[in-house]
Amino acid sequence: MATVKLIDPLPAAARGHTLPELGEYSQLDLYYEAELRLHWCRLHPKPQPCFNPTILAELNRLHAALKDLNGEGASPDAPVRFQVLASSLPGVFNLGGDLRLFKRLIEAGDRATLRRYAYACIEAIHHSVTLHHHGITQIALVQGDALGGGFEGALSAQVLIAERSSKLGLPEVLFNLFPGMGAYSLLSRRIGPAAAERMILSGRLYGAEELYEMGVVDVLAEDGQGELAVYDYVQKENRNRNAIQALRRVRDRCQPVTWEELRDIVEIWVEAALKLTDRDLRMMERLVGRQSRAKAG
Repeated sequence: MATVKLIDPLPAAARGHTLPELGEYSQLDLYYEAELRLHWCRLHPKPQPCFNPTILAELNRLHAALKDLNGEGASPDAPVRFQVLASSLPGVFNLGGDLRLFKRLIEAGDRATLRRYAYACIEAIHHSVTLHHHGITQIALVQGDALGGGFEGALSAQVLIAERSSKLGLPEVLFNLFPGMGAYSLLSRRIGPAAAERMILSGRLYGAEELYEMGVVDVLAEDGQGELAVYDYVQKENRNRNAIQALRRVRDRCQPVTWEELRDIVEIWVEAALKLTDRDLRMMERLVGRQSRAKAG
């Protein structure tokens, strides 16, 4: 399997700047632009570009540290106003859940470990959807494939920016399962329950332009221009930050994504996963091969 090269995560002026209060991480590349109060987090999972237990634990630790750093509320003096969730791997945002782990746990009937993994996933989702309570706007920058849990992770951000050639989708139905870590909750609030169900049950990949027209993607960027789209969005939000933050609070009041909702859906997912047949697991194994073809450097 070929090892892919990492992409240069930021312009030269921003390299090397970190926030030591946030700690150190092995599968996250972190950079901070103090002038914009903009924090970059590029996913660098190893060995495959999926949400393995290590990167999930690191994401949850990072987001808890960001919330502690800013404090509760939206103080104008908070050190972080924006966080960008992106990838260090060219052509891949994230390929989703750790399917190799799923298959092993399902075959072993290991309900407890499967549930523990799923809870780590929804903890990451819940952190993302509540970052704005601490004055942080999370921006997902998709530059390549975002599948399954990778798509769910991007959906959990307040703003989803995708480059035109990016492909996003939820393939879980192909092995007789559903995406249980937030897909329905997040998609139904963006495009309505019926459209969300159609997308989940289709199992197909969608182009970024199609998703932009549907209202799933917030900003459509030309290929190679994703970072510029981030800076453009930051500038626009800063001009109307008070109104935008207030509207997010209104949305949370009307359509909250609660921990209890995510937890209850995960319990349904765990039960469904443990009912997969040998035929379903063979199909899952095929998708494991796709995750394995891209190997982090």
